[in-house]
Amino acid sequence: MKPRITLVTLGVDDLERSLRFYRDGLGLATEGIVGQEFEHGAVAFFQLEGGLKLALWPRKSIAHDTGLPPRPASPTAFTLAHNVSSRTEVDALMSQARQAGATVVKAAHDTFYGGYAGYFQDPDGHVWEIAFNPQWTG
Repeated sequence: MKPRITLVTLGVDDLERSLRFYRDGLGLATEGIVGQEFEHGAVAFFQLEGGLKLALWPRKSIAHDTGLPPRPASPTAFTLAHNVSSRTEVDALMSQARQAGATVVKAAHDTFYGGYAGYFQDPDGHVWEIAFNPQWTG
């Protein structure tokens, strides 16, 4: 097996609201909601760097598709990280997220590893880290 992740799907409570946050608020490109003609099929995809895609899919549809019962979301179950090339870019993206409706849970700050990072939650509570790590390039 070649370990590679090609799609990250976030379960959302309100697909339209989440679409507006990611598309209009954060500026991610998308063709909008597709699959609405299918029961439990409505989903929005966003193309990310390196061939990775981000999908927004209603939690109810994920529960239906997997056969798992819906459960309360836990914001500490996982985080998504977006590493950028400067402290200034961290501040700009944190500000953009806040203006788009995100909740800043930890303002950007100096980190123990010599970097700079902050955390926000999207409208469904998913936690994003925006970070500058001087040891990482590219």
